[in-house]
Amino acid sequence: MTAQSWGLLALFLAVLLLCAKPFGLYMARVMEGEPIAGLGAGARLEALIYRLCGIDPAGQMGWKGYAIALLAFNALGVLLLYALQRAQYWLPLNPQHFAAPPADSAFNTAVSFITNTNWQSYLPETTMSYLTQMAGLAVQNFLSAATGIVVAVVLIRGLARHSASTIGNFWVDLTRVTLYVLLPIAAVMALALVSQGVIQNFSPYKRATLLQPVTDQQPALNSAGDARTNAAGEPLMQTVTTRTQTLPMGPVASQEAIKELGTNGGGFFNANSAHPFENPNALTNLLEMLAIALIPAALTYTFGHMVGDTRQGWAVLAAMVILFVSLYAVCNHSEQRGNPQLAALGVNQTPSSEQSGGNMEGKEVRFGIAGSTLFTAVSTSTSCGAVNSMPDSYMPLGGMVPLFNMMLGEVVFGGAGTGLYSMLIFAIIGVFIAGLMIGRTPEYLGKKIEAFEMKMSAIAILVMPFIVLTGTAVAVSVAAGRAGTANPGAHGFSEILYAFTSAGNNNGSAFAGISADTTFYNTALGIVMWLGRFWPIVAVLAVAGSLAAKKRIPVSAGTMPTHGPTFVALLIGTVLLVGALTFVPALALGPIVEHLMLWSH
Repeated sequence: MTAQSWGLLALFLAVLLLCAKPFGLYMARVMEGEPIAGLGAGARLEALIYRLCGIDPAGQMGWKGYAIALLAFNALGVLLLYALQRAQYWLPLNPQHFAAPPADSAFNTAVSFITNTNWQSYLPETTMSYLTQMAGLAVQNFLSAATGIVVAVVLIRGLARHSASTIGNFWVDLTRVTLYVLLPIAAVMALALVSQGVIQNFSPYKRATLLQPVTDQQPALNSAGDARTNAAGEPLMQTVTTRTQTLPMGPVASQEAIKELGTNGGGFFNANSAHPFENPNALTNLLEMLAIALIPAALTYTFGHMVGDTRQGWAVLAAMVILFVSLYAVCNHSEQRGNPQLAALGVNQTPSSEQSGGNMEGKEVRFGIAGSTLFTAVSTSTSCGAVNSMPDSYMPLGGMVPLFNMMLGEVVFGGAGTGLYSMLIFAIIGVFIAGLMIGRTPEYLGKKIEAFEMKMSAIAILVMPFIVLTGTAVAVSVAAGRAGTANPGAHGFSEILYAFTSAGNNNGSAFAGISADTTFYNTALGIVMWLGRFWPIVAVLAVAGSLAAKKRIPVSAGTMPTHGPTFVALLIGTVLLVGALTFVPALALGPIVEHLMLWSH
C-alpha cells in the first residue's frame, strides 16, 4: 500500500471514530424516547402522525406482534412502489416521458428498495421519472434503513431488559428513527453535496455541444433497425460524428444523501458514485464514505450505552475495524500490484503518479486506486452497494475482497442496523462456543444462551449462505442464468456468485459484467433479496423476545468478560470461521482459481 492509501484510510477512520460516540449517544437518546433539544417541531409532527394513524405511543409489542407489523409494513411498501413504477407514464414530474418499466423489472426494483438492497437491473436515467425517484425510491431509502435500525435496537433492548414480555413498538421506533435520525442528517448531507457540485433540480435533460466532436465507426442499419451486410455477410460500417451530448438532470443530491446515509446504494445514474453529478471530487468521495459507515459504527456505542456498559460497544467496534482494515489492505495491495500479464509485455504500471499506476481499469482518475478501493471496501463491508469503480475490472483478489465482505454477512461495519444485529448474533454464537469449551452455561451480558436462542441464531446466520449458494447453483445450471454472463470460465462464475451474494446480503452492488435485466434474474434475485432480508430479521426478533423475558444473571468469577481483547479475537474468529467454511469452496471456483491462472503464466 502507498502512503496515499494509508493516509486516506487513517483520515477516514479518524473522522469516523470521532463521530461514533456523539452520534451513537444521540441515537440512544432517540430510541429511549428522550426529548431532543432543538427538534420541537419534530415532536409535534411525531404526535400528529400517531393521532392520524391511531397509534398509541405508550403501547408495547411482543416479538411476534413486532414482526407481523414489520412484515406487513414492508409488504405494503412493495405493492405501492410496484404500482408507482407501472403508472409513472401518466403521473407528473416525468419531463422525459419515460414509459413504465416491464413487470419483472418493476417487481425486482420494488423488492430491491424495500429490502435496502437497491439492486438496479435497469438504467436509472433512462427508466425512472423524477416522481418515481423521489416518492418511490428515495422514500424507501429512508424506510428500509429505518427498518434495519429498529431491529438492531430491539435486539439491544432484549439484552438490556429482563423479565419483560415486550420489546417496543414498531410504529414508534420507525417514526422516531426517520424523524430524528435519518431526515435531519440527510438534509445536512444533501446541502453539503450541493455545495460541491452535486445537482439538485427538476429540469428536463440538457443538450450540450461537445468541445471536440467524436468520430467513430458504427454498423449501418436498415429501415428495420438491423445491421446491413455485404455479400460476404460482413457488417457494413459507416462513419458517425457526434457533436452533442445529452446531460441528465434531476433531484440528485437529496437522493444521494440518503442513498449513502441509509446504506442503500442505488444511484440516480447508472454510473452510480462514479458519475460526476453524484460524486464530483475527492471531498464528496470522503463525505459519502463517512456517510455510509456513520450509522453502523455509531450504533455500536448506542448498544454499549443502552446495555449500561460502553465497553461492550467498543469491543464490537474494535472487531469491525480490525476486519475492515485487514480486508481493505488485501484489496488495495492487489490493485496496486497491477496485472502481471501487462508487466510481462513490458508495460510500466508503477510510475510515480499513484493515480495512473497499478490496475486503473474501471476506476475514476479523480479518485485513483486509493479512493476507489477504500470506497469499495466501505460499501461492501456495509450493505450499501454504492460504487465509484467497477469490481468487475478489479484483479481477482481485489474483486474477491468485496465478495468476501458480503459473504461474512456484512458485519464490518454492516448496514444501517443490520451490521450490528448480525454481529451480536455472531457474539451469541461465539460465547456459546466458548461456554462449551470451558464447561459453563453460555451467557452474554447476563443472559443465558440456551437452545432457542441458538436455533434462531443459526437460522439468522445460515439463511444467507443457503439462498446465495442455491441461487448460484441454479443460475449456473440453466441456460437463462448462464446467458447473463459477459465472460467465460472462472470470471463468469464470479459474476453470477457476486450477483446472488449481493442480493442475499441486501448489498446491491454488482460485478458490472452481468446482464441481469432478464425475467430469470429479475425474478430469482427478487426472491433472494426478500428472503435474505426478512427471514433473518424474524429470527433476530425471536432472539430479542426470548432474551428480554430472561432474568439477568449476576456477574461471577466464572463469567467470561465480553469487552476485552480475548472476546474481540473470539468474535473475529467466529465471523471468519463461519464465512470460510461456507464460502471458500465457491470462492475457489471463482476469484481464487482466476488469480492462480493469472499469475501462473
